[in-house]
Amino acid sequence: MALVGTDKDMSFYIGREASKYIHGLAARGVHYFHRPGPILQDVGFYLLPELGQDRAYISETVFTTVFLSFVLWTFHPFIFKTKKIYTVLIWCRVLAFLVGCQLLRILTFYSTQLPGPNYHCREGSKLATLPPPDNILQALLIVPRGVLYGCGDLIFSSHMIFSLVFVRTYQKYGTRRFIKQCAWLAVIAQSLLIIASRKHYTVDVVVAWYTVNLVVFFIDKSLPELPDRTSALLLPVTKDSKSKEENHKLLNGNLGDPAEWRPRTQINGKIVEDGKTVHEAVINGV
Repeated sequence: MALVGTDKDMSFYIGREASKYIHGLAARGVHYFHRPGPILQDVGFYLLPELGQDRAYISETVFTTVFLSFVLWTFHPFIFKTKKIYTVLIWCRVLAFLVGCQLLRILTFYSTQLPGPNYHCREGSKLATLPPPDNILQALLIVPRGVLYGCGDLIFSSHMIFSLVFVRTYQKYGTRRFIKQCAWLAVIAQSLLIIASRKHYTVDVVVAWYTVNLVVFFIDKSLPELPDRTSALLLPVTKDSKSKEENHKLLNGNLGDPAEWRPRTQINGKIVEDGKTVHEAVINGV
């Protein structure tokens, strides 16, 4: 099976949900501090034309494609006979990368709050600010609307974190070169689309590119390497192969260490090993 241990599975799911909740809670918290203002000067905004609200879904479509493709690949050992990866071990590794990046992201966007460039975060939008919570339960409760229409959590892009982690993981453990190339092109396209959709400033995307790669590099070096599933798939020993092995032992006169199995030639009753003849003094008539 691709899953390795119920305890590890449970720890993985608990860790994943906990990290999602902590990050969502932090993103909602910074929304309380967000103050809309004029959009900052940005090189990407000058170079890339604005897609507009009606075409903002394009970047989300690219991200969803990358996300679902990676999820399907990690679960392919359950569908196909070619089992080259351990699903849970891959996701544990990915979770470590995501947690490290998300913690850095939380520290970054709480350090400095920028006026959001997205349409619902601009001046005049009712969603740009959040009223103070009435009680602790309201502050701790995360609703889907707050996740979709958050403001203030800009540096650095969360979409880029997920996409880069997924693509780097497939780059290392995937086997299809063409898919690897397409994945990197999709991430580059997503970077440009995020800026063109005005969901993030260019700095949010640029910082994500080098931060995520550095985090993945250092965490990956500290984690133990995944075991190779192909080496664990041993062919069953059949009766015919067993009998051939025993005959080979008998013909070579060796029933011990397999390292001693080597061809031997018999000449005049003497054994020749490795091309060297054993010389013995022969006295005729004695």
